[in-house]
Amino acid sequence: MAFCIKNMMPIVTCSSVDSGHMLRAAEIADKSAGYTAPHPNAGCVIARGSKIVAEGFLYGQGTRAAEIKALEQARELAKGSTAYVNLEPGDCHGDDTSVNALIQAGVSKVVVGLRHPLKHFRGKAIKALRDARIEVDVLGEDLQNKNIQEALRACQLVNAPLLYREACRMPFSVLKYAMTLDGKIAASTGHAAWVSSKMSRKRVFEARSRSDAVIVGGNTVRRDNPRLTTRQEGGHLPARIVMSRSLKLPEEANLWDVSANHTIVATQHGANRSFQQRLARKGVEVVEFDMLTPKAVMEYCYDRGFLCVLWECGGALSAPAIESAVIHKVIAFVAPKIIGGVTAPGPVGDLGMVEMSQALNLSDVSFEQIGPDMLISGYLHPIPDLLPIIPAKEATTPEMMLSASDEPNIISFYKAWDAYGAFSNFSAHPIRIIGKSGDYFTWKSVEHYYQAQKFEGVQDFMAQECIERIKSAESPEEAARIGRILERQRPELVRDKWESVKIDVMYRALKCKFSMYPHLSSLLVSTAGSILVEASPHDLFWGGGQEGEGLNHLGRLLMRIRAELLEDDSGSSRINLSTWSSTV
Repeated sequence: MAFCIKNMMPIVTCSSVDSGHMLRAAEIADKSAGYTAPHPNAGCVIARGSKIVAEGFLYGQGTRAAEIKALEQARELAKGSTAYVNLEPGDCHGDDTSVNALIQAGVSKVVVGLRHPLKHFRGKAIKALRDARIEVDVLGEDLQNKNIQEALRACQLVNAPLLYREACRMPFSVLKYAMTLDGKIAASTGHAAWVSSKMSRKRVFEARSRSDAVIVGGNTVRRDNPRLTTRQEGGHLPARIVMSRSLKLPEEANLWDVSANHTIVATQHGANRSFQQRLARKGVEVVEFDMLTPKAVMEYCYDRGFLCVLWECGGALSAPAIESAVIHKVIAFVAPKIIGGVTAPGPVGDLGMVEMSQALNLSDVSFEQIGPDMLISGYLHPIPDLLPIIPAKEATTPEMMLSASDEPNIISFYKAWDAYGAFSNFSAHPIRIIGKSGDYFTWKSVEHYYQAQKFEGVQDFMAQECIERIKSAESPEEAARIGRILERQRPELVRDKWESVKIDVMYRALKCKFSMYPHLSSLLVSTAGSILVEASPHDLFWGGGQEGEGLNHLGRLLMRIRAELLEDDSGSSRINLSTWSSTV
């Protein structure tokens, strides 16, 4: 070990082996991209010296942690090994499952790529591991040299959406466009099919599948009538958002077909009420804003829990989006074509700049040839470096480990990675319930059970097949997607009186969850005196809505279960619902 002459402090160096293992952890952390919605990307590599003995990654929200998967694969080889994690462990189990697994497996050292960007996780796992006398090194803090920079950068890139969301309080936003060599996105007539090659368009489909939402303006809907799909069977489908102040949009459009994918229309308050009603009847969600701006829409997307948004709009919308600083990255496909035309549109409208010295420069620019096209990408705003606001390991405080809400009497939860994410129906807590047949079955999550119950007892092949697909779905998100799509496409297959029993179905599943996991019931009881609100801004049945207009049935059920748990201090009222037979 080398020493610094000035202060005689040891300088820890990182070998190429350590760097290589961390690069691998960052690589596998991205393996579920396109299959599930964007989420904190976590990968874990278990190694003994230069040899990797096991690895695992977080598949999606509410799925088993990367560390758990890797340790199960490693088995006895985990004892005395080194675990490399690109992201500090932080899960929604409510019981530090990942950290405890690392401790119990007997790993001798953990190398962490990034401290967790979310405040309620940041530093918690590192402190717990060190308290257990496990050596922990953090890139950029305990490990600093040339070898580590590439690995650190890889860890930042794979979780760039999470870093931007936490630092900027808005989703990571990417502006994508394709243009000719002379800077046109369409001909003077508006015709634009196709500017780029088929290979470039395939990359666009991939970019969509990595996003929570794809945004276009009214001009794009009128001119191109896009579908904004990912062109893949299964996998994640981003929400489609149309921004239009006037709502002067076509009566018929591909985006109004919501049988397989969700569409949101963002508009000015009071605009074209009759058209709003017609869209609502088609299943399109309409969200009104007092002032429709790119920043207002991004704030809404932040409240909705989105991590990454792809902008595929024209110049009239991309310019104000850039001006309002909501665009963080640009990806441009440049085709070797010249179309000309004085009135042919370009990718970015007027930014009010009159001198070249005012031009916005991109950082971390990369170039890649995609067939005949050139893909140029770069950042308008560099990836946030959260290190300056992360305390030293000795300064980690309890209040940083758990954050509930700015309002003392209200506890909000939504995504499974939130501070109270264990309350979510998407959390990674399997439940074991007896069905109507009298057989036990373990559902991977509350959401798996809930979605399957929509079709329970329906004597139809498609309904029964759907239940089996929900059972095998790897993530709660996939289970929800399978159930919701069939419900929209074949509403007649939903069981009779579903609307009148679905609250009871959710109650039964939640009660089972909190009965099976004592640490969850303790966490729920600890919120006594607080109002629990499911913070979804769009689900006005289960959630609280954007401005408290929602019915908040999920929060109400949790408070009901909490009251039942508090009724008997001895705990005798805690009925194990896994022994109940299905009655709803």
